[in-house]
Amino acid sequence: MTWLRDHCPGCSQRLVESRFDTTFRMPDRTERLCFSVPAALCAKCHQLYLDPEVITELDVADGRCVFAIESDSVLRERAGTR
Repeated sequence: MTWLRDHCPGCSQRLVESRFDTTFRMPDRTERLCFSVPAALCAKCHQLYLDPEVITELDVADGRCVFAIESDSVLRERAGTR
């Protein structure tokens, strides 16, 4: 993720780069689920950072991320199973 720094701009903690399953709450109070989104997470601030192009692609520019968890596919890859 070349668009992103290695450290959180808010607290300077190292960011965890991975793919995340996320929920975005939209202004009309609906929620959008997005799976395997490439992003970086600050474990201390609980802030998720996404590439601006990904935000546009997912059409969530007006939304607010209210939940993010590392994707199961990433965890399975690490464990060596699919």
